[in-house]
Amino acid sequence: MKKLALLLIVLLGVAHFATVSRCEEDVEESKEETDEEDSDDEEDDEDDDTEVKEENGVLVLTDNNFDTFIEGKDTVLVEFYAPWCGHCKQFAPEYEKIAQTLKENDPPIPVAKVDATVASGLGSRFDVSGYPTIKILKNGEPVDYDGERTEKAIVERVKEVAQPDWKPPPEATLVLTKDNFDDTVNNADIILVEFYAPWCGHCKRLAPEYEKAAKELSQRTPPIPLAKVDATVESELASRFGVTGYPTLKIFRKGKVFEYNGPREKNGIVDYMSEQAGPPSKQVQAAKQIQELIKDGDDAVIVGVFSSEQDAAYDIYIEACNSLREDFTFRHSFSAEVAKLLKVSPGHVVIVQPEKFRSKHEPSSRTFSVKDSTVVSDVQEFFKKHVIPLVGHRKPSNDAKRYTKRPLVVVYYGVDFSFDYRKATQFWRGKVLDVAKDFPEYTFAIADEEDYAEELKGLGLSESGEEVNVGILADGGKKYAMEPEEFDSEVLRDFVVAFKKGKLKPIIKSQPVPKNNKGPVKVVVGKTFDDIVMDTQKDVLIEFYAPWCGHCKKLEPDYLALGKKYKGEKNLVIAKMDATANDVPNDGYKVEGFPTIYFAPSNKKQSPIKFEGGDRTVEGFSKFLEEHATKLSQKRDEL
Repeated sequence: MKKLALLLIVLLGVAHFATVSRCEEDVEESKEETDEEDSDDEEDDEDDDTEVKEENGVLVLTDNNFDTFIEGKDTVLVEFYAPWCGHCKQFAPEYEKIAQTLKENDPPIPVAKVDATVASGLGSRFDVSGYPTIKILKNGEPVDYDGERTEKAIVERVKEVAQPDWKPPPEATLVLTKDNFDDTVNNADIILVEFYAPWCGHCKRLAPEYEKAAKELSQRTPPIPLAKVDATVESELASRFGVTGYPTLKIFRKGKVFEYNGPREKNGIVDYMSEQAGPPSKQVQAAKQIQELIKDGDDAVIVGVFSSEQDAAYDIYIEACNSLREDFTFRHSFSAEVAKLLKVSPGHVVIVQPEKFRSKHEPSSRTFSVKDSTVVSDVQEFFKKHVIPLVGHRKPSNDAKRYTKRPLVVVYYGVDFSFDYRKATQFWRGKVLDVAKDFPEYTFAIADEEDYAEELKGLGLSESGEEVNVGILADGGKKYAMEPEEFDSEVLRDFVVAFKKGKLKPIIKSQPVPKNNKGPVKVVVGKTFDDIVMDTQKDVLIEFYAPWCGHCKKLEPDYLALGKKYKGEKNLVIAKMDATANDVPNDGYKVEGFPTIYFAPSNKKQSPIKFEGGDRTVEGFSKFLEEHATKLSQKRDEL
C-alpha cells in the first residue's frame, strides 16, 4: 500500500509539472502570437500612410500617398473636396458613378479624391481655391476641368485626354518679349497685357482665370487678344511701363497705354474687356434723349457735337474720352436738332448739369471748343473741372470718381431726392450753396448720413444729436469736425473760415503714445505717425497690421528679426502700426488689406513705395530695403 501511495504521489507530481509546463508554453506562445500581432499592427500602421484606400469605388489620396500613386500612370481623374462643402456632397453620388464607368474603361482609368482641408500641401500645389475642384492628371501634369459636373461630360473629357496622341492645346494668351512687344501692341486696336513674376502667388492664382478669359475673348468678333510678359526677364519693358508690383495689367490701344481697373476672374475680365473694346462715347440722334438725361439724371451729361465721324475734332474728343470712360458718361451727336438744343455749333463739347443740381450761383452748362490743334489733355481737364456742380451729392458709388480732391467740405444729413423728400433735401443744400459760392478753392458736397455712418463715427459726430453735421476732409488724410450746433449758412461759413485760417485741430483716432519705444521695431500710433513715418531725416519701413490677422502673426518673427538686423542704422526705422486702432493720417498710405507694408524714403514721404513682393522674409525685406533706401550705411549689424 505504501508503495502504491508513493507511486500515486510521484504520478501526480509529474502530471502537475507537465500541466505547468504546458501553461507556460501556452503563455509563451500566446505572448509570441501577441507580439507577432503587434508587429503586424505596427506594419499596418506604417502602411497606412502610403496605402491607397477606396471609398465607394473612389480612391482616397493624401499628401503621403499621392506622388507614389500617380507615378507612371498615364491619366488619373482627381477631385479636390472639403467635407463640409455642400456642392461636394451633392456631387459625390455622380462622382462615384464616374469612378465605376472609368473603371470599366479599356484600359481602366483611376478616379481619386483628395480632402484638400487635410491634404493642404496638395491643395496649395494644385492652386485649389474652391470646392470641388476637378483636375485630370496627364502623365502627372494637371489639366483643368471646368465643364459641366455630369457623368457624361466628365467621362467624355477624361477619355479624350487619355488618348495616347492627346496634347494640351496651345495657350490662348500671347507671350510677349522685347522682340515682339511693340509690333504686337502698336498694331492692336485693343489688347490686355499682364506683367507677372513666376514666383508671385497672386499671379499664379490669376493665371488660369486669365487663360480662360483669353480663350473666350479670342472667339469674339473681332477678337480681343490677351498677352503676358514675364517682368523678371523683360525688366526693360517692366521699367518702361512703371511696373512695381505683380501682377500689373495694362490696356493698350494702338500702342497707347491705359490702366486696367477691372476684375481678376474670368467672367469679370471678359465683361470688362468687351466693354472697353466698344466706343467710349455713345451716339445720340434725338434731342429727346438728352432732355431725359438732364431731367432724371444723377450726373453731369457730357455731349460732343460734330459734323461727322470724319471731323478731326471728333477724333480728338474720342481719344480724350478713352482713358476716362470709366469715370464719365460720354455722348456724341451729328444731329442739328441736338446742336440746337444745346445751343452750340459742330466742334463743341457741352457739360450740362441735371436739373436737381442747378442753382442761381452757377451756369447750367459749360462749353468747350475743340479745334484741329486742340490738345487731348485740355479736353480732359475741361471734363474734370466742370463735371461736379457747386454742391453735388457725394455717394459711395461716385466717391472715388468725383470727390477725391481735397479739401472737401461734406454736409451730412438725410439726403433723399425722391418726390416726398426732395424739398427738405434741397432746403439744406440751398444753405450749403450760399457758402460754397464764396469758396471756389474748396469742393462742397452733401452726403446721406446713413451712407457715411462710419465716416461720421470717425469724425466723432455719429451721436451728435444734430439733424445736420459737417466735416472737412483735408490733404494728407487729415479730417476736421464742426462742433455740433443748429445748422445754418453762417454756422457753416464760420467753420470753413476757421479751417482756412488754420484754427482747427484735426481729429485723429489714436492709441496712447507708447512710454517705452526703444525696441527694434518702433510702434507707431495715430498721434505719432507724422513724427516717425514722415520724418524727412529718416527712411521708414512701416507695416500696417491687424491684431487678428493670421498673415500678420506669421510675419511677426521675421519682421522682428529684420528690426534687429538694422538696429544699428540710425537713419532707418523699422516700424509697425495697428491700423484697426489708429487713423493713418496720410492719403498716400492706403491700407486695403493686412499686412500692408510701405517704405517711406527720406526724400519722398508723400510717395511711399509699397512692398508687394511675395518674399516676406528677412532676406526678401533686406533686398527691398537695399534697393530703395536713401540713407543706408555700408556697414550694418548683422544677426
